[in-house]
Amino acid sequence: MAIHFSHTIDVGHEPKKIFAVLDDLAMTPKWLERCTGIEQISPGPNAAGTKLRYAYRQGWRTGTMDGEIVARIADERLTFRYGDKMVSVLVDFHVTSAAAGARLTHTIDITPKNVWAKVLAPFIRRGLPGQTITAMERLRALLDES
Repeated sequence: MAIHFSHTIDVGHEPKKIFAVLDDLAMTPKWLERCTGIEQISPGPNAAGTKLRYAYRQGWRTGTMDGEIVARIADERLTFRYGDKMVSVLVDFHVTSAAAGARLTHTIDITPKNVWAKVLAPFIRRGLPGQTITAMERLRALLDES
């Protein structure tokens, strides 16, 4: 069973600006503390099907996950799928216009794939909201700086 969390924030910037930061994969480590980099494996601009390699640091553990862009609708939606031997992760960003700029919803679904990941699932479920909310606040601060 997937571990699901979704968080929505209002951001005082146009959807186009928010989407540009999300779509610039080199910017991700600036607002997502756990991410140490995202490498684009396939050539060309970001599009559905673009292959990626996500590098992360989680406490004492570092690793990589292979992934791809699942959906990309300019200035509106960006969805990624990543996976390794332990988990499959679906990450979705949905940007809509709002009265004072835009509303950004960040949704994450983590599906444990092996026994060890299933044992860790309660800890993942407990930590995911804080990590997600912190990332969204860091993204908002980054947008406000630019």
